[in-house]
Amino acid sequence: MMRITGAVAVSAMLTLGAAACGGDDEGSGGGDGVTIGVMGDLTGENSGLVIPPKNGAQLAIDQYNATNPKVKITLKTYDSQGKPEQATTLVQGAIKNDKIAGLIGPAFSGESQSTGPILEEAKVPSVSPSATQITLAEKGWKYWHRVVADDAVQSAGAGEFIINQLKAKKVYTVHDNQDYGKGLADSIGNAVRGKGAEVQSDPVDDKATDYSSTVNKIKSYNPDVVYYGGYYSVAGRLFKQLREAGVKAKLMSGDGSVATGLIEGAGQQNAQGVLLSCGCLIDEAGTTNAKSKKFADDYLAKFKTPVGVYSGEGYDAATAFIEAVKAGNTDPEKINQFLSSVSFDGVGKPIKFDAKGELASQDIFVYEVKDNKLPLLGNTKEAKVG
Repeated sequence: MMRITGAVAVSAMLTLGAAACGGDDEGSGGGDGVTIGVMGDLTGENSGLVIPPKNGAQLAIDQYNATNPKVKITLKTYDSQGKPEQATTLVQGAIKNDKIAGLIGPAFSGESQSTGPILEEAKVPSVSPSATQITLAEKGWKYWHRVVADDAVQSAGAGEFIINQLKAKKVYTVHDNQDYGKGLADSIGNAVRGKGAEVQSDPVDDKATDYSSTVNKIKSYNPDVVYYGGYYSVAGRLFKQLREAGVKAKLMSGDGSVATGLIEGAGQQNAQGVLLSCGCLIDEAGTTNAKSKKFADDYLAKFKTPVGVYSGEGYDAATAFIEAVKAGNTDPEKINQFLSSVSFDGVGKPIKFDAKGELASQDIFVYEVKDNKLPLLGNTKEAKVG
């Protein structure tokens, strides 16, 4: 992923006006308001990871606006297609032209790397529902936050699951050579190696469709588990080719693959039994707690589809901004100050940020492909594979 070479100069003080025209929040109307942006891949090949959190954010804001508050919130979408260079242009316009008071996103780690300096320069807070790269919290950014555990937490939990539950002695990691994918695969490799497993690794081109070279290496190595770091579009193609080549290893990937698009790409038969790790809680049945149940019911009623990957995190990210506005904060800097102490029970976990903008909650969850769905098995300490 590209990185931006320098931050743009933008106004440090963003003025508050009427709710911006052209916003996507159907609940907004006249009167004073603030605009919150949501950014990510909304139309590209990995949009299945971004539409659910965007919808979750929309639900939270629509519910808030329906209470007829003094200050309404407009949610404005920015389709970066997950491309860092596109995200940088969009975030500049969002700040200078749309006067956003905060940003939900960006969704992916690469675009978060690129937009972070711009948001920091402008003093505009962001809360990502899904960017998990470890180094994002190491930049010293004061306006950056996320409501999902990072890849260090994910790799530790997934590594423990691979060793303790899958009883793996040999693990093969594959990645797309991008910020997020390589970081996750490398961390998984280190985690299982530290517990005594043998590890080999290979990168693939995320623009390619033929992975026969990597497939042959994996087949020769004969691992117990293959773990892919990257997004579901590539994971689907890779897993399809592995199964067609006769590879019998357990196939596993991370949060970037928790989407039914993985099943479509691999083919339903090839995808059966694929395991997925994620810091996100997808509780379609609403069995975790009462708040999770209400959210799942409300989401289904509004969007006519069950909750998906990061939909709860999108709702929680929007709720963090809503709580700031409800407390009387409409200026971006004051909203950011409020976020440093915000604390509430989210859809599936407590939402509270540390000094680096990291979430305090550390749970990682495991999902398994069954038919055309991705049911929750439990957290990495409890999940059992039949």
